[in-house]
Amino acid sequence: MNQSRKYFKNFVIISIILWLVVFVFIPNVIIMGTSFITRDDNYLIKMVFSLDNYIRLFDPLYVSVLLHSLNMAIFTTLCCLLIGYPFAFILVSLPDKVRFILLFLLTVPLWTNSLIRIYGLKIFFSTRGYLNEFLLWTGIIDIPLRIMYTPAAVIMGLIYVLQPFMIMPLYSSIEKLDKSVLEAAQDLGASKIQIFIRIIIPLTLPGIIAGSLLVMLPSLGLFYVSDLLGGANNLLIGNLIKSQFLNILDWPFGAATSICLTIIMGILLYIYYCVGKLINKQVEL
Repeated sequence: MNQSRKYFKNFVIISIILWLVVFVFIPNVIIMGTSFITRDDNYLIKMVFSLDNYIRLFDPLYVSVLLHSLNMAIFTTLCCLLIGYPFAFILVSLPDKVRFILLFLLTVPLWTNSLIRIYGLKIFFSTRGYLNEFLLWTGIIDIPLRIMYTPAAVIMGLIYVLQPFMIMPLYSSIEKLDKSVLEAAQDLGASKIQIFIRIIIPLTLPGIIAGSLLVMLPSLGLFYVSDLLGGANNLLIGNLIKSQFLNILDWPFGAATSICLTIIMGILLYIYYCVGKLINKQVEL
């Protein structure tokens, strides 16, 4: 019996390693190699080593796209945090049956392809969409609002798609809070604001950081949200990568941009690792 478990364990480990090598490591090596070669009009790529693709990233046009993407991602993350933290806090305090229903409703949208949901949101936000029709019917507005093809539409689309990824880590962190610590702080005369700032936020910081990363990192690359809701004036770095590969057919520069995005994600993950390590040391002390 133990021998069969050992074989099964080795099989699972080998399968995971093979999967990572074939679908993660090798593609990334190919992308990295492509970023150092030259574009060719006839054969897409030419095996000539060059650093021009990375130098081009410092062009003001591409820098502005990157900064715009970061601004949109940071703002989306903050909005998701402001919405998700109170929701997760209320969710923990609810009875088990109600909590299960709300968690179920939270995850139901994830069962549907996000592209289809964004098309639905596009119809909802359009000039003759349900939102404008409702606002006109209630008399709140006299003329339809122009929501589509604005930065606000892109941010709302990103929030709509990524909000569950913020709530779930927050819910997990808040659920693990030791109530005896909160009661002790209350007995010692701490106000609700002091308890929230000095105890609850530090203890739930891993969930805040994890949720922020789960929202911020994908929001940099969800090009279809920007394409459908933002138009040409609200490009994300994901749109730039997509256009280089599919429209302009400049694979080396598209690969270099992908590597740049990967490096940004790696830096953010390293920050998360350092903060987590710091929190663990403070807890041990």
